[in-house]
Amino acid sequence: MQTEPTSSTPALPAATAAGHGADAGEAWSQRLRLLLESTGEGIFGIDLDGRCTFINRAGASMLGWRTEQVLGKNMHCLMHHTHGDGSAYPEADCPIFNAFRQGLPCRIDSEVLWRADGSSFSAEYSSYPILDKGVVQGAVATFVDITERKHGEELLRQARDELEQRVQARTAELSRALEQLRDLSAYSETVREDERTRIARDIHDELGSLLVALKMDVNWLEKRIEDRPALEDKCQGMGRLIDSAVDKLGRIITDLRPSILDHQGLWAALEWQAQEFVETTELRHDVQVHVSAGVLPPAGVLGERWAIAVFRIFQEMLSNVARHAKAQSVEIRLYVDGPPQPVLHLEVRDDGAGAERDAFSHPHSYGVMGMRERAGHFGGTLMIDSVPGHGTLVRLTMPLPDEDLQAPS
Repeated sequence: MQTEPTSSTPALPAATAAGHGADAGEAWSQRLRLLLESTGEGIFGIDLDGRCTFINRAGASMLGWRTEQVLGKNMHCLMHHTHGDGSAYPEADCPIFNAFRQGLPCRIDSEVLWRADGSSFSAEYSSYPILDKGVVQGAVATFVDITERKHGEELLRQARDELEQRVQARTAELSRALEQLRDLSAYSETVREDERTRIARDIHDELGSLLVALKMDVNWLEKRIEDRPALEDKCQGMGRLIDSAVDKLGRIITDLRPSILDHQGLWAALEWQAQEFVETTELRHDVQVHVSAGVLPPAGVLGERWAIAVFRIFQEMLSNVARHAKAQSVEIRLYVDGPPQPVLHLEVRDDGAGAERDAFSHPHSYGVMGMRERAGHFGGTLMIDSVPGHGTLVRLTMPLPDEDLQAPS
């Protein structure tokens, strides 16, 4: 229920005492009656006792009464006696009557009015006090049947509720599908890393040992043909090729599975990777590493998967600088704060070409998508801040895993 602010209602015009006052008053009354009868809204007036002083045909028809049956009747008792839920509606609470009792105009669209046959209809009504020389004489009320409007609003509400339910169900379905895709992606990464580890070990154990054996055979052969310079030169050339193959094989093994990650842990592996990058690219650089005392790289199966995810993200950060940035300098920051809930913060900033923000959310930005998926699977976030012509900052935030948790499948 809404109550409009109190406003003074002009007094009804009075007939002029001189000249043709009576005729003018009659003419005015006739025009007023025509106006009341021509409107489709119900209009009635009540005196200070709440009795009906006038009602137009539209109002009487909506209530199911004839006009003469309504005149003189208490309008609250006639049409407003009960709430829509069937509970009694005291006359003292009636907003229509308060228009003259308290001088409170109102406009209500949340109640029902009652017909002569006992049925009700949703109504919107207004009530204003009638003033004569500043003295309240009664009230005038207008009302209209809004059953169809309420029905439409109810249908709209039901449709909206149904749509919200469908959206919620669809959102939940999409969320489950996205979670499944993330789990599948994480599982695929785990399988890929396991396969890389297996291949790296096979290459080291099989090809590495074969190359070492071949190198020894070439050295053995070279010692026995010292009197034949041409063959000796050939053996030396073969030795250099074997040495080159061993170096390349070592780089391949390192790319597949850096041994330093297994032997010295993630912090050393990240620092080593940073140094390898700046030596290879020859960029001006500023590398800073700080790990709070007592914080060790996470252990166990979960810790191993977490560490390789961080390492691969770091590799992708540096790879993007080398391939796309066209930078002159790079800043690398590794910071791991202390217990009880340590978090890794890893930043790579370059002064290169930069890019528009949309470039990093493009559907074909697979490198960025991969980094975000890796980070997100372990509760981390990846932030990219880039301005064309002013370089790029990539910041990874990764909470260290709890060793008591089970490794993700």
